[in-house]
Amino acid sequence: MMKPSSNYWAIVPAAGVGRRFSADIPKQFHQLHGELVAQHTLSRLLSITGIKRIVAPCDPSSGYWSRVRATSNSRVQLIQGGETRARSVLNGLVAIQQDASPDDWVLVHDMARPCVTRMDINKLIGNLEEHPVGGFLAAPINETLKLVTSDNKVTKTVDRNQYRIAQTPQMFRARMLQEAIQSMFDNQLEPTDEASAIEYIGEQAMVIDGRQDNIKITRREDLMIAEAILQDQEKQGCG
Repeated sequence: MMKPSSNYWAIVPAAGVGRRFSADIPKQFHQLHGELVAQHTLSRLLSITGIKRIVAPCDPSSGYWSRVRATSNSRVQLIQGGETRARSVLNGLVAIQQDASPDDWVLVHDMARPCVTRMDINKLIGNLEEHPVGGFLAAPINETLKLVTSDNKVTKTVDRNQYRIAQTPQMFRARMLQEAIQSMFDNQLEPTDEASAIEYIGEQAMVIDGRQDNIKITRREDLMIAEAILQDQEKQGCG
């Protein structure tokens, strides 16, 4: 068993333009439950005291960041993002390289997931702290799944118990994750998420079941859903 690492780092890519969101303002800067989306997300990560630094690959010159109060925290660092999400994550890994040990843990989280709870983040860390590779939060599927053809004809019903909806944070060892992403780039491939890069180098990630309400804000209507979730979490005291 690998010795547990006491060091945790977070990378929160925020350089994307969010084309599906269809707005002039990037989605992370929209108002949500009295704060900006980015403020909610960073605050949730800052509440995990074991995270040494939160690196946000983005456009640091954007004036919107001055409205995000969390960026004044010494544990938050804005750096230049990449052309894609994966390249932003790689930039983040390079940014912590001098301070992080190869076996330190890196939690990669979407800036557009402001509803992740401290409980789920701590659950992820607690379940994986001695794991040699890492894993990610995921949501069980409650609906019936159908496999369809390109013209929407059903071919069979799929066993939903064998599937999960991948969420974030995704937590992996620093050097392993960096080498995995770089390996895909070297072969002209683009990871869809960190777990897919880990799969590419032949390693197996663990799945940690999390809450269904850890949604990603992708479209404008998701803001209304996230608002309702945050209100409910506030009532439950589980934010």
